[in-house]
Amino acid sequence: MTATSPVITVEKLRHKLADGEKVVLLEIRRELDPDREEPGRLPGAHVVELVSQLAGRRHEGSGNNPLPGEEQIQESVRRWGIDEDSTVVVYTRENPAIATRAWWTLRWAGVPDVRYLDGGVAAWQAADGPLSTDPPEDGDGAFVVRVGSLPTLDAEQAAALARSGVLLDARPEAAYADGHIPGALSLPSAANLGADGLLRSDDDLRIRYVSLGADGERPLGVYCGGGVGATFDILALTKLGIPAALYPGSWSAWTSDPARPVEQG
Repeated sequence: MTATSPVITVEKLRHKLADGEKVVLLEIRRELDPDREEPGRLPGAHVVELVSQLAGRRHEGSGNNPLPGEEQIQESVRRWGIDEDSTVVVYTRENPAIATRAWWTLRWAGVPDVRYLDGGVAAWQAADGPLSTDPPEDGDGAFVVRVGSLPTLDAEQAAALARSGVLLDARPEAAYADGHIPGALSLPSAANLGADGLLRSDDDLRIRYVSLGADGERPLGVYCGGGVGATFDILALTKLGIPAALYPGSWSAWTSDPARPVEQG
């Protein structure tokens, strides 16, 4: 049986909505600005703030965007109306990694069917999709979260993986050159996008990853600056059928301990 792709196109989303399938739409924004005029969202979509709803409270050594607590993500899942048989579609009008962090977090919480809308709001509008400023009613979802449903790494595990497997650094090349986990390999996640703002083809993506040994044959992990950008790599790898673990704390957690080594260049 072919695994369901974690990516959905605007065309396929519109078919699902037209067929009356149970779809929960989540527009992900890094931070909400109450003074900003509402730009509109896909009709029926809940607007979600990444920093408060998809990340937990920071603490010493946690990094910039620690994982949410079980009660926190359970309350959100209930309010968004997610059930066991829901298809959850996440999208953004910002950096695509904002939406892939939502995709990853919900999958980590055990939600079985979560899709990333390729191209986000721009692709929806390019296909003449309407926007709405009307917020939906809160839902009463029955899904019970199961946090820990995707693999994660702590600092020690990330360091070991850089030596014995493959650890990818998803940050821009300049940030990698300034300092990275020893043994990590640079593969900026932003390059997963084509000029059209959509994910590159599977063939193009596979060439990128396999060139650095990320072919599924060896244990694989990904990190970034604060646990957001790396999820764009994990989405692409999942689309290719290649498993990878996330280091949620990423560079912001690694550098919180001055005893940890830093490699430059």
